[in-house]
Amino acid sequence: MALALIKLPATLADIGMAAVAGWSLRARPGWAVAGALAVLLHPAIWYVSAWWAQFESLYILPMLVGWALVVRGRPGWAAVAIAIGLMTKPQALPLAIPFAAFYLGRFGLGGSIRAGAVAVATAALLWAPFVAAGGPGNYLRHLADYTSLFAVLSLRAWNPWWVLQDLASGGQLVADSIPILGPVTLRWVGFAIAGLLELAVFAWVWRRPTATGLAWGLAAASLAAFVGLTAMHERYAYAAVVFLVLCWPDRLAVWTWVVVSVTVALNMVAAVPPAGPPGSLIPVGGIVGIAGSVAMSVSFVVVLSGLRRVQGPRNLDLHG
Repeated sequence: MALALIKLPATLADIGMAAVAGWSLRARPGWAVAGALAVLLHPAIWYVSAWWAQFESLYILPMLVGWALVVRGRPGWAAVAIAIGLMTKPQALPLAIPFAAFYLGRFGLGGSIRAGAVAVATAALLWAPFVAAGGPGNYLRHLADYTSLFAVLSLRAWNPWWVLQDLASGGQLVADSIPILGPVTLRWVGFAIAGLLELAVFAWVWRRPTATGLAWGLAAASLAAFVGLTAMHERYAYAAVVFLVLCWPDRLAVWTWVVVSVTVALNMVAAVPPAGPPGSLIPVGGIVGIAGSVAMSVSFVVVLSGLRRVQGPRNLDLHG
């Protein structure tokens, strides 16, 4: 009973994500139904929430709501939703980058500052009940302890760091604190790579702040962190599975979603298999892991190309 209650919030958030995805595609009823079902019935989504009792959907749902609000000219309420998502899990941080670019491109510096103030006020309100327990300082200490516990090149996430780790150590975990040039470690190299990739995402969303451009940008930001950073878990590409649906019925988005969806689902089952087959039949390392890493890396490049080719007037239409 206790485990079911723990799983309930994320499972309800999954239903909310499916509802937002379907609503966003409502201009095309067939695609709306397909989009909702693609989220609600996706193996990776129910595997994470209903089986694994993880909470990825609890930060993605507010970000989805933020997208739906901001592309319809509700920047203040969108800022509230975005702040809620950012306060939920640190994995939401990359998603703030395309949102920031959209605000700057669409609402200018003044509008962005006002929205930022709303987000800060929302975050302060959310933190208020926890001030007596140490507040953000205590949270950051726990976060530092957590990141030091998993300070490896890749924690079973199929990305370029996994390929390096698998080839260098035969599948054994490799610390990302290894210095390669003076005090520069592989973790800092990962930060630099991800930073450059996120900068490209920011520039292209800012250049075309449309609904579709922001959706592509959110998927790209998620994958940029996944392929660029060290210490990634297999489920940290989860957001891309959801945000790519918002770009439908674009053929590139549909086929990229298929590749990302299959790869992410296989990565999750291989990394944390259920008892016995079929999970035990999917090796997380070797040629399967390398193929999955290549698929995720190529998918990121394709998502970037989809973001770059977004055209149309600088307006808020749903698929601008």
